[in-house]
Amino acid sequence: MTTTTLAVLVPLLPFLGAAAGLLLGRTAPGYVRPLAVLPTLAAFVLAVVVAVDQGGGKSIDASRRLTPTGSVPIDLDLHLDGFAVLVAVLVGLVATCVQLYSTGYLRDDPRYPSYAALVSLFTSAMLLVVYSGDLMVLLVGWEIMGICSYFLVGHYWETPEARAASLKAFLVTKLGDVPFLIGLFALATDAGTFRITGVVQAALTGGIDHPTLIALLLLAGVAGKSAQFPLHTWLPDAMAGPTPVSALIHAATMVAAGIYFVARLLPVFAASAAALTVLAVMAAVTMVGSALAALAQDDIKRVLAYSTIGQLGYMSGALAVGDRGAAVFHLLSHGAFKALLFLAAGVIIHAAGTNSLAAMSRMDGLAKRIPDAYWTMTVALLALAAIPPFAGFFSKEAVLSAAEHTALGDSTVAPEATGWIVLLAGLLTALLTAAYATRLWLMAFRGKGSPAPDHGRQPLAMNAVLWVLAIPSLAFGLTTGYIDDWFDGHALTPALTTSVLSTGVALVGGLVTYATWRHTSTLAARTPLGAVAAHPEADGGLVEEAAIASHTPAYGDIASAPDPADPGRLLLGPLHRHAATGFHLDAVYRTLFVRPVLAAAALVRFLDREVVDTYVQGAGALPRWLGAAVRKAQTGNVQTYLSALLAGSAVLALVAVVLANVNAGS
Repeated sequence: MTTTTLAVLVPLLPFLGAAAGLLLGRTAPGYVRPLAVLPTLAAFVLAVVVAVDQGGGKSIDASRRLTPTGSVPIDLDLHLDGFAVLVAVLVGLVATCVQLYSTGYLRDDPRYPSYAALVSLFTSAMLLVVYSGDLMVLLVGWEIMGICSYFLVGHYWETPEARAASLKAFLVTKLGDVPFLIGLFALATDAGTFRITGVVQAALTGGIDHPTLIALLLLAGVAGKSAQFPLHTWLPDAMAGPTPVSALIHAATMVAAGIYFVARLLPVFAASAAALTVLAVMAAVTMVGSALAALAQDDIKRVLAYSTIGQLGYMSGALAVGDRGAAVFHLLSHGAFKALLFLAAGVIIHAAGTNSLAAMSRMDGLAKRIPDAYWTMTVALLALAAIPPFAGFFSKEAVLSAAEHTALGDSTVAPEATGWIVLLAGLLTALLTAAYATRLWLMAFRGKGSPAPDHGRQPLAMNAVLWVLAIPSLAFGLTTGYIDDWFDGHALTPALTTSVLSTGVALVGGLVTYATWRHTSTLAARTPLGAVAAHPEADGGLVEEAAIASHTPAYGDIASAPDPADPGRLLLGPLHRHAATGFHLDAVYRTLFVRPVLAAAALVRFLDREVVDTYVQGAGALPRWLGAAVRKAQTGNVQTYLSALLAGSAVLALVAVVLANVNAGS
């Protein structure tokens, strides 16, 4: 088969697996797991073959006219360059691991067939986005991912949290998709084509008439899909869904789509210095704000959710300084270790037996009970904290190095100001990332909370997947120098200055957090939890603050009260209360948008029921009254009818005589 034929099969196989899984889920349940795993695994293998065939050389394009439109045509266009083929490999790897993992994690779930089919459809949609060379076809995959996320986040629809989270994810991303769609049509109108290669060529030759407006419209959709400030609030709440879904969304689909889209169309954004500056500011606020929020969370999945938002901010920052190679490199690296983090967190939750015990302050004795998750999560956290030689170090250094070059005026694409914004925010975020990664590790595996009941050993598939993902989390960064061809020949080796700075601040963040944890542990040991519960001021409000972060009553059940040995409270000080709630951004949105919309809806409801219905009912009442009056006159007596007819005729004759006399007199 040709490379293009194989590439077509990559998104097609998971789609067929999803369709077959939905059709056979009830009639032949024994085929559900093979139909979930095998098509996705085959797509991954084919994606690897396509990447090897492409070899980082010249892009491979194939096109077929989908439909004549009379103006701008829409094509089934395939575009395979180094970025596309590597991202497809990542999607295939993570999706395969998630499907395998889910066979154990959801083995007793009665809705597993629909879940597995939706995961396959989700994977197919992302692969369509990655390989598509036409904006309209890309939009199809983009929107399918949105509806898949709605159903998967709401998988546990019996709980109000899952229902609210799925609706919030759908609405917030749609809020960004509306200007995104307008931007796509405006871009195609200016460029005269929906083909991405044609759009990029038009941008490079100055053929885009409104670059700033179009770029800002597109950035709205990217902010929603990739959870960037200010449309990031849906992602932490999406943790109400199954943990494997979180791994898929955070590592390889959905949030990665926005970053990949900007990387593919970077010349369009680079045509506007204002758009790059907006992207840089958005990335900086996202990085720092999410890292502070992660340092205040008690739920392990919410920590990882805010971590994802911050790492996506790094990728946005790399794009803001005009370096798509660094952005995609960090996208690939982050995809491996973030999938590992979420799946390891799933093992922790599975060991505890319920999602309600995901609060880190309640964990105790887990390191010995789940050694596979302990060691692999340690690897992933070191990669997240960008400690050499783990993968995150190399990819994050690529971002910071690109920002440094731009700040020093070595870039011909982005303004110097964007470089300084991204560089300073990136270094501060590196400090905070190491801090919350260290805090997560200490509280999850070295905490002194309430021992959870032992629910037995996890299924082999769950633990095996962790070790598979640990390999790229550890070794992917070491491939720099060998995979440069897939990144347009872009050198990915770390720069000395930023390497020393970022590693130094990361070590400082980790060591300070460890020292703070030791201090708070000593304080907690000296102050019995019962005494703290009776006198919350004894620990400076540690228990109360932990309860705020974990959305639990502060002093209800002493046996399950949060462990006060949380270094995040002491590190953040008075900022902790605000960071734990995501800096009240949800409250701001409720005040500015939700409440006015609900008030308007209540007004419309009142007008509809009390005003419109009154007129409608009145309009119906008049004919009803007339009908009743006429009905009473219908007695069925012929003499009555003749009498009424004669009386009427006499009246009419009298009226005619009177009118004639009046006319004669005048």
